[in-house]
Amino acid sequence: MTDEDWAIIADPSRRAILEQLAAEPRAVGELTDRLSISRPAVSQHLKVLREAGLVHERPEGTRRIYRINPVALAALRDQLDTFWSRTLTAFADVVADADNPEDQR
Repeated sequence: MTDEDWAIIADPSRRAILEQLAAEPRAVGELTDRLSISRPAVSQHLKVLREAGLVHERPEGTRRIYRINPVALAALRDQLDTFWSRTLTAFADVVADADNPEDQR
């Protein structure tokens, strides 16, 4: 995942769409009914999410059903886990330094 991918999910509407799709695959109309976003806006957000590889679509009759791409979300999760692990390690180092002031001389 790139910084651009993080910027894509920074948008609250896109995150809301991803939350809905995490529950189950849905069509644009279903998403529109569940969110306070217009149908054209939902379609535009889905296009951005699809181009980023975060969602997949499949035709079903005259509709397109959207679902989350679990591989792309796993990559995001891995980045967050790495960031969180490094942050906790750095915090533990700060706490250890504070507990041992003589080591700071």
